[in-house]
Amino acid sequence: MKLTLTPLPGLPAIQTGDDLASLIFEAMTRIDLSLENDDILVLAQKIVSKSEERLVNLSAVSPSPAAYELAKRVDKDVRLLELILRESKEVLRTRGEVIIVEHRLGFICANAGIDHSNVRQKMDNEDQWVLLLPEDPDASAQKIRERLEAASGARLGVMIIDSHGRAWRLGTVGVAIGLSGMPGLVDLRGQPDLFDFKLQVTQVGAADELAAAASLVMGQAAEGTPVVHVRGFPYPLREGSSTELLRPKELDLFR
Repeated sequence: MKLTLTPLPGLPAIQTGDDLASLIFEAMTRIDLSLENDDILVLAQKIVSKSEERLVNLSAVSPSPAAYELAKRVDKDVRLLELILRESKEVLRTRGEVIIVEHRLGFICANAGIDHSNVRQKMDNEDQWVLLLPEDPDASAQKIRERLEAASGARLGVMIIDSHGRAWRLGTVGVAIGLSGMPGLVDLRGQPDLFDFKLQVTQVGAADELAAAASLVMGQAAEGTPVVHVRGFPYPLREGSSTELLRPKELDLFR
């Protein structure tokens, strides 16, 4: 097996309304990289959110009583807390400046995925802008995939990733929050291992494994390569959803 990840250089700073599929296709053309069947494009969440106008200025946010109540326990701007509450199903844990929630999309994360880094806009109150996750990352991935497949004639997968912490280990890693045309979870139960014993419980978070690899290539700071081309993904592509990766609440030992 050979897995190749290629960051796409030269993408411009993404603005509201930008056509990400066209920009990706142009970036690939500049480095003479063509799309083939079973290739995957991995996109950083930030460029998708920016293109979909998921920017909010804190100066325009009116905190609710619930946000003020939460501010008694969490050392954050009450306006940011209001946005976190709007984007969340439930607040699970708080400590100092940390707030862990169940996002409205179903996964567990800090601050409802709302980001302040690499968000600055050339407009009024530029230091007050924050970026929310895409409204529907699976649908965003589907739209981009359809455009790229139409342009290339190839059967593709598209994944949108973000950086998440983990309950049992330090450090953030890339995880899939939206996908189209590829599996999230690969079920190996019933397949033989090296000694011909049938696997009993093995399910592989294949999308998250690839997200972590792509995040390593993208970088986490000022690298400016928010799209990675992947060739050699070791599992067959199929229609999939990021919801495959969500652990049901009744099986969550950390809640």
